[in-house]
Amino acid sequence: MLPMLAVLFDFSGTLFRIESAESWLSAVLDAAGLALDPAALAGTARALEEAGALPGGAPPRRVPDDLAELWRIRDRSAELHRAAYTGLSRRVPLPDPALHDALYERHMTPAAWSPYPDALGVLRTLRERGIAVGVVSNIGWDLRPVFREHGLDPYVDTYVLSYEHGIQKPDPRLFEKACTRLGADPRQVLMVGDSRHADGGASALGCRVHFVDHLPVAERPDGLRPVLDLVGRPD
Repeated sequence: MLPMLAVLFDFSGTLFRIESAESWLSAVLDAAGLALDPAALAGTARALEEAGALPGGAPPRRVPDDLAELWRIRDRSAELHRAAYTGLSRRVPLPDPALHDALYERHMTPAAWSPYPDALGVLRTLRERGIAVGVVSNIGWDLRPVFREHGLDPYVDTYVLSYEHGIQKPDPRLFEKACTRLGADPRQVLMVGDSRHADGGASALGCRVHFVDHLPVAERPDGLRPVLDLVGRPD
């Protein structure tokens, strides 16, 4: 088997986890100077989560027919991504209609994201071993500030984001762009992600693929550690 020369990581559910729907809603209400009683807050947050309105959170229980096509291609541009998620959010009544856009803005802030406990250590170790690292994400906004704010950016060599290329995973072309940027033969690249459908697309290029569980941060303290064993140590 050829040695691994590079590792590609997914973003949400792999290196980072989005805040809870209740935290998300609370932050936006606080910023707007609004409040809901505890029961209403919990119920509204639950409704938003079930609608799939929180990017990086749970998928929609059901995508409305009028949003189905938009949802399918949401990660191909910033405009499509915003329209899809605010479209789902607007299915849930909020105290002020402006809160739907405010919720979308909130999820793009570094404060809305937490790195998994072992993310920094794994990325640092890969750098020490001379393994190139890329982030390949289906997303509609620039996640680089999240990595910078949380101290992970120095360990990432390239970012390949779907909305910047008009291509979304599992299309192999997105992974191919990352491999090309890293100067790595896909057969010597490991793709790490939480979606068998989206991230599994890397296998079409010949990449090895490793899956992690999309769990709350506190429930997955060392889910990325196996990556170091899969890559191995330099000779």
